[in-house]
Amino acid sequence: MTLDRYDVPTPADGEVESGELVVTDDVLVKFFALGPGAEVPPHEHDDATNVFHVVEGTVTVIRGDEEASVEAPGVVLNERGVVHGARNDTDDPAVLTASLCPLPS
Repeated sequence: MTLDRYDVPTPADGEVESGELVVTDDVLVKFFALGPGAEVPPHEHDDATNVFHVVEGTVTVIRGDEEASVEAPGVVLNERGVVHGARNDTDDPAVLTASLCPLPS
């Protein structure tokens, strides 16, 4: 038996692989594997807090008007209603998870 749900494919250059790792009544955890040059476009969640966990590589996190390079391991809090996204500006794949809580209605 394994408890580990982390099973993430390696993305190609410019590609984003994503999927759900955990889905319950009150939380969603997704992975985003970013190939070099790939981006999760900026977006917002009005009714939920979103937390990025950079687990592999380095990700440029976009939050509002700010951008910062975050290396694994790293954690970024995106408050409700704040525009956020992520981009891989490196030559290597990068992976982050995004936890959304509570689930939007």
